[in-house]
Amino acid sequence: MLKILQPGQNGGDQQVCTAQQMRMSAAKTITHLDGKHPCFSSTVEGHKKAGRLHLPVSPACNIECRFCRRDFNSTEQRPGVARQLISPEKAPDVVERALKLCPEINVVGIAGPGDTLATDHALRAFENVHRRFPHLIKCLSTNGLLLEEKADQIADAGVETITVTVNAVDSAVLAQLCAGIRYRGKRIVGTAASELLISKQIAGIRRIVQLGVTVKANTVLVPGINDSHIEEVASTVAAAGASVINVIPLLPQHELSHIPRPDFIQISRARRDAEMHLGVFAHCNRCRADACGIPGETDFSIALYGRPVAASTFSHG
Repeated sequence: MLKILQPGQNGGDQQVCTAQQMRMSAAKTITHLDGKHPCFSSTVEGHKKAGRLHLPVSPACNIECRFCRRDFNSTEQRPGVARQLISPEKAPDVVERALKLCPEINVVGIAGPGDTLATDHALRAFENVHRRFPHLIKCLSTNGLLLEEKADQIADAGVETITVTVNAVDSAVLAQLCAGIRYRGKRIVGTAASELLISKQIAGIRRIVQLGVTVKANTVLVPGINDSHIEEVASTVAAAGASVINVIPLLPQHELSHIPRPDFIQISRARRDAEMHLGVFAHCNRCRADACGIPGETDFSIALYGRPVAASTFSHG
């Protein structure tokens, strides 16, 4: 229930009122996606109604997350992996085949295996797909480093929804999660890298929301690093215009393989903290970059993409 501030009440009540108003406003902005976009649906039922296709077209990344290990394989169920890369020019044909396999597909997304904005591959693919399938929802996932400067291109390519991974809004916290970034031909490390990335992410969210694109924030929950920082992340991205947040438990790997996976209590606490400011998406399947089908229900990725093929080493250029 929305709490109305009465004269003489303290600022804490004002914060409660503001947070609840923000949640109500955000809920209104994503109602039109319920049951149509599995990653922006507020209920389990809505999540299971719509299919999605991920096009693995993005070969490079421009930030170095300490928990991220990108790979080509057909076995791991997680972001950052795919069976192969496809070219932007082949994307419409892949969509056509996917729709024959799974007519329930409403969403064409690009979520890797690298970052969608580190190269022009994703935007070219979206442009090609949008020309042939304008009725399908186009969805892009990014780390947000280049979101602001490419916002107009994104909107022009027909993208309607965006997920931005924001793991911290404090540079000291983010420096423990991100080893460095590459921006305009230079590698930047430490808190300087974190400060720049955070500022770019928030500015990018603000700008893309102004263009009418709906934003979800993804936050990887890492015990001992950002588990006490989730509310601040949610508050910051909500103020920038995000409509929903997805708190994702860490998959221990790469440089953070020694950190245990968050347990149920830690995840519940983090989602509760986030919910003070935003609606929380809690049905994430942590999909691969070549996923195809209804999340948790059907999987046509092998039929669509086949077995792994040889690919060049990933780049952080």
